[in-house]
Amino acid sequence: MANNKKRWYIVQTSSGKEDVVARDIMSRAHSLDQDNYIFDAFSPDSIELVEKVDKKNGTKTTVEKRTKEYPGYVFVEMIDTSDSWWVVRNTPNVTGFLGSSGNKTRPVPVDEGEMENVLRRAGKIVDTINFQIGDSVTITEGNFKDRTGTVDDINFENKSVTVIIDFFGKSTPITVGIDEVEAN
Repeated sequence: MANNKKRWYIVQTSSGKEDVVARDIMSRAHSLDQDNYIFDAFSPDSIELVEKVDKKNGTKTTVEKRTKEYPGYVFVEMIDTSDSWWVVRNTPNVTGFLGSSGNKTRPVPVDEGEMENVLRRAGKIVDTINFQIGDSVTITEGNFKDRTGTVDDINFENKSVTVIIDFFGKSTPITVGIDEVEAN
């Protein structure tokens, strides 16, 4: 049973082979004419700045340390057909799909809300807004609709913004969704 909707799936890989598998999936998709069914494959990294001290001369340098957020897993965006499933499943170092119990059972797609968070953390989705901290905005929805205030904080992970409004003569912080305010 194939699904004609583009969805994200999680592929299990051999340890330490995540980037190779992601690259190989995309290469195989191209060479096996699956470009219209397999769209993206990646394994997100987290980056941490670490201070290193040279033992010989004692100088300190800051370097980036990359670690896998999900070791042993690759995210694949594809339309689940027999051919696309076969291409991914038979890529070297792929051990299976997460949520597939074998015996040719179809993989289970990742929940769209969860995948949106993964994509945002990986920098594949960037929220675009037309205001920043300190800007004057108007709340467009909810109990404080049409109130004007100043942006105090923006939380991209929660898709919220804190706006300081004048409420009964006092500065009051109100947290609303990013899409519920517009710049003045």
